[in-house]
Amino acid sequence: MSTDYSDFEFERRFLVRDLPDVLRDAPSLIVQSYFLSDGGYALRVRAQAGGVDAALDGRSDARDVLDVWRDRVDFAAMTVKGPSAGGTRYEAERQLDPLVAVELVRRGGARVVKTRYAAWLGADGWSIDVFGGANHPLIVAECERSGPVTELQIPDFCVTEITDDRRFSNESLAVRPYGEWAASYAEELAAHGPSFRDDFGPNQELPS
Repeated sequence: MSTDYSDFEFERRFLVRDLPDVLRDAPSLIVQSYFLSDGGYALRVRAQAGGVDAALDGRSDARDVLDVWRDRVDFAAMTVKGPSAGGTRYEAERQLDPLVAVELVRRGGARVVKTRYAAWLGADGWSIDVFGGANHPLIVAECERSGPVTELQIPDFCVTEITDDRRFSNESLAVRPYGEWAASYAEELAAHGPSFRDDFGPNQELPS
């Protein structure tokens, strides 16, 4: 009997410090609001503009950026998520009219703004999110599959794994931005060193 994974996402996520410029390809601007973020449960509305590289920095305001690029929004969705456990998370998504999604994001919720780049690295497609605003200069790389992400080839620009570190979830970043705790996290990482999960099978380092 086959397992129905249609309402689950399977991903592994990694902190990135220096993203090679060659991988800043196929950009999409993403502005999203979290109308609920509690204990790993989240309700999100996303507005996405394909082909837009908005050159985000620490001064980028999510609503202002959305106002500039609202006419380029070509995908929008409302998503319900459950807590992540071992790289697996319940996720149910429904597409929205872009005009409605833009107004929902503008009018409420806790917002996140980022540019997402897409890259094919090794045997997998990767998404690399470069955050703006209060989350700048955070960069997160993730590999998502239709089933559990095992025996992964990890690019060498990935500093450490953050798959189940809830501080790095987008809904957490919306209410407690990376800029507020980046310094303490850097001290934590220096003290304990990087870590990569080994319960998904052997990892392999992939030169970028």
